[in-house]
Amino acid sequence: MSLQSRFLSQIDLLSDKLLKVFQKRGGEMGRRLQTIMEPMAQDDDVDVGRECIIKRLCVYLNEDPDNLVKEYVDGDEAFVQKSTEETTVGIYFLKFCDRSDDIGIILEGQNILQGLDNFALATATLFGLMYALNLNYPPEMKSTFEVLQKIVMELEGSTLSKKAQVLRNRLYECPVNTMISQ
Repeated sequence: MSLQSRFLSQIDLLSDKLLKVFQKRGGEMGRRLQTIMEPMAQDDDVDVGRECIIKRLCVYLNEDPDNLVKEYVDGDEAFVQKSTEETTVGIYFLKFCDRSDDIGIILEGQNILQGLDNFALATATLFGLMYALNLNYPPEMKSTFEVLQKIVMELEGSTLSKKAQVLRNRLYECPVNTMISQ
């Protein structure tokens, strides 16, 4: 199975249902979920939409998307290096004013991949590495990676944590849009 195409197609397939589940949240979490969607409202790029869905998934599961992705804008290289060394597992996103952005993967404080095309691809690659290498999911992102594994990728999904089970149930409650032929 192609990890990249499977991951991206599953995110696309679930995105409408996930958006409906996210929209039902109120309070502080509802506000945070809405704030994360602002880039999607300004840009109809599919990659931006996938990024917003993944970050919203983190928030919905009471996890901080900043634990998954570290974003730097024309940052001090010494600061970026120190931050990388302190990161056990994650994605980095370097945004530059004068050249192309760089997205990559960090494992055990080492930049192991760089030059990835977009955030969703980086997330799929990080998930694949962790799954293939049988690495433990970081505690601060355990629920997000469990949902990616068991609900999005449909791998070993027989036993779910309470958070993942609640999300799966809510996804199945959402009606699927169907076209009626005339």
